[in-house]
Amino acid sequence: MTQRPIAASRALTVSKRVQVFSVAMGVLAAIALGKALLVQGIDAVGAAEKAAAAMTMSKPIKAERGVITDRNGLVLAEDYAVGRLIADPWGMKTNGIVERTPTTDELSEAAMAPLAIAQILVRHLGGDVNDYLYHLNRTTLDDNAPNQYELIASNVPLYTYQQIRSDMRVGCGDDVIGGCYYGLTLELTPKRSYPNGMIAANVVGFTFTEQDGSRIGAAGVEQYLQNELAGVDGTETYLSAPYGDIPFADSTLIPAVNGSNVQLTLDSELQYALQQELQAAVAKGQGQQGWAIVMNVKTAEILAMANYPTYDPNDFGSAPQSDLGNRAVSWTYEPGSVAKVLTMAALLDQGLITNDTHVVVPASLPSGDGLIEDFSPHDTLYMTARGVLANSSNIGTVLLSQLSSKEALHDYWLKFGLGMPTGIENPGEGDGTLGLIPPADMEDYARNSAAFGQGISVTAVQLTAALAAAVNGGVYHAPTLISQITDTNGEAVVPERQAAHRVISSEASAAVRDMMEAQAMATYAASEALPGYRWLGKSGTAQRVDPNTGLYGAYTSSYVGIAPAEDPTIMVYMAVDNTYEYGSSVVRPGVVDVLRYALPRYGFMPASEIAPYVGDQYYR
Repeated sequence: MTQRPIAASRALTVSKRVQVFSVAMGVLAAIALGKALLVQGIDAVGAAEKAAAAMTMSKPIKAERGVITDRNGLVLAEDYAVGRLIADPWGMKTNGIVERTPTTDELSEAAMAPLAIAQILVRHLGGDVNDYLYHLNRTTLDDNAPNQYELIASNVPLYTYQQIRSDMRVGCGDDVIGGCYYGLTLELTPKRSYPNGMIAANVVGFTFTEQDGSRIGAAGVEQYLQNELAGVDGTETYLSAPYGDIPFADSTLIPAVNGSNVQLTLDSELQYALQQELQAAVAKGQGQQGWAIVMNVKTAEILAMANYPTYDPNDFGSAPQSDLGNRAVSWTYEPGSVAKVLTMAALLDQGLITNDTHVVVPASLPSGDGLIEDFSPHDTLYMTARGVLANSSNIGTVLLSQLSSKEALHDYWLKFGLGMPTGIENPGEGDGTLGLIPPADMEDYARNSAAFGQGISVTAVQLTAALAAAVNGGVYHAPTLISQITDTNGEAVVPERQAAHRVISSEASAAVRDMMEAQAMATYAASEALPGYRWLGKSGTAQRVDPNTGLYGAYTSSYVGIAPAEDPTIMVYMAVDNTYEYGSSVVRPGVVDVLRYALPRYGFMPASEIAPYVGDQYYR
């Protein structure tokens, strides 16, 4: 038997091993190739989508909220740039170097970064170095994941952040000695500012910020025009690496649409004067609160609207909830004798009376289960209709109102805008009834009380718009606070208002003016109060219901002044609530002071001499 040489046998064994290894490697290569084909060929789209999704980032682009200004362009509400200061403690370990291994010097500089940055933060934000170091050295989260998002401070102004960044970049140039530090960013979260503080706060309102950074109007114009002011946020979608965007990568940008700017009809300087006078009147009358309006009689534009107590919208959280609304728009109350103007307007328009109609006014008048009396006791008086209004006789007004049907009085109240929302651009009116007017089939006692302003309720803005219609020639204009709204394209839009409508004839309106001039110029010898002007006036002192007892107690005292008498343009109405003083004494001086300021401001200069008013108030 011939034996195979040993060398040949070993060579055969090695050859077989090589063949086996080659086959195995071929199988592995085939498997790898198959997977590559599956990924790159058959499922290439899905793999690409997964890879892209892993690096796709999306962030909102916040729209800028619109600016609110007064009629002269003075800013009442605006955004200013602030943000959340965010640190990347994980990235600070290498001072932001991720594309290569840092050098020894670079790591040494990175080790000094937290302390250096903390000292910079103390310089610009105040506080303690150790407090900042706690956050800057927190490189991992509780689950040991890298911490790349650590909140350092909120409401940091953009200018302050730029100063911090400048100090962190001192050593970033080759010729500059010092540190060059990485790891702070500012997430812009614009803050709402009210640079004039309490001026028109109850009209303008305020905003609060939700968790996602959206700001919501919570009162006033800020709430009423939330959609117009807020704008629409945009988004940016992009591919990102751990320490920044990927250069030249595709991105999608949906730009934000900034909010529209709103110009109010308010005059800030007149607003300030009104607020000061209202505050003084509330203090003088030891009242609980008050409200006031200055209106352009011809257009029903609100030139000023005040509430007291009021608040600072920059710090609305410290104010009582009851002070955050707008009492002049939402509070209903019995107006008292100011409403006699509307009663007389209705009677004059129907031709039932003239200013010289004679009225025998007894000391008291039965009504329902009680007696109607005047504020000042008297024997029987022989008055003209002019004198009834000028001297604010409850009894005389009731006697004259009985010349009209109840249905007609009810219809005039509706045409004057009582009992329903005015459409004023402020929250608080609602969509249904607002205030109370007796029904067309009212009882006699209800008609009697409503004729002199009791048993009927209004809001201040309802009443001022009605009074404007009574003296401006007889035409009702819906009150407004908005001059125009301008969108981001610069297109200005004047909001639609209710169509004007005639309430009384121009002749009746002229007669109303004569009655009110008698009250302002003669009854209280007030010609010296507004020197150089003829003007119109009417007081109101209504008993108010005590919410605790349900009985009449203190007063809601008010006064309306309108000037000039020959061309009625500026109306000032003011009310002090829960006082024991009459409107003619506690409110009238403030109304006159505001008129004295407003008239020359709007081009009505005082005359050197005014003839005394002539008009009979008594016929015996």
